[in-house]
Amino acid sequence: MIGVLCILLAGAGIYIALLQWQLRHINRQLQKRLSEHTRQMVSLELFDRRLNALAANINNCLQAEETLRLQGAREEKQFREMIANLSHDLRTPLTAVKGYQQLLSKSGLTPQQQEKVRVAQKHAEQLGQLIEHFFEYACLLYTEVRPQPERINLGNLAAECLADSVSVFEENGLAVQFDTEPAVFALADREMVVRILQNLIRNCAQHAGGVVEVHIRQDRCAMLSFRNRIKEGAEPDAARLFERFYTADPARARSGGLGLAIVKLLAERNGGQAGTSIRNGALEIEVTLPNANT
Repeated sequence: MIGVLCILLAGAGIYIALLQWQLRHINRQLQKRLSEHTRQMVSLELFDRRLNALAANINNCLQAEETLRLQGAREEKQFREMIANLSHDLRTPLTAVKGYQQLLSKSGLTPQQQEKVRVAQKHAEQLGQLIEHFFEYACLLYTEVRPQPERINLGNLAAECLADSVSVFEENGLAVQFDTEPAVFALADREMVVRILQNLIRNCAQHAGGVVEVHIRQDRCAMLSFRNRIKEGAEPDAARLFERFYTADPARARSGGLGLAIVKLLAERNGGQAGTSIRNGALEIEVTLPNANT
């Protein structure tokens, strides 16, 4: 009797050991699938029907996941194609409108008519900027644009962008105070950082009053900040500035906010952050990027 019991216990032990081995085998396959990004299904080298059913269900889930991934990839490709086509469809008539406005402005109009054409041209430019921002934001949001990080001298890059925008500041009656610590380096995608700077400059040109203070400094991160006085009657909600299409004045007919939404998205894509604060009637927008100082 004792011998039979020992045999049963030994058989049960072997059975449990085999079950554990099979479970470890499934776990190794799933770990390999994750670490090596393979699409291999779980092999069915099992002897227990319940474990066979488990492996079959895991494979069904993996197959459903793969189907969803392929469907998502197809939809993303279709979206990019739609964005490209829509961009062309909107830019073409807008270019024609601008062209006819220029011809009209040179056709011997009265001063009153010239002023009306100038207003129309101004709104056409605003529409063009909104279209460009919309397509830029949509492409960034719905496609996985991967940054190509490199060691960037943030102070030098900011100085170049500010120098390129001198005429923009002059047209809007703005003065610039630029202050940078020596050798502030960020690890980020150069093109994306340029777009961050350009959008911050454009935001100041549209909403700032007086002096724009630009600071570059180094702490645990590379930090870039734009600080400016807020135009009277246009104080924004700092907590909502990075929202898409947010505008500080609800009475305004046109929307805004995509430029700063793009700034936040690009900063986060590079492993950084963007934040705002309002103190003593001045708005400060700060962008942090990974530190690349050695």
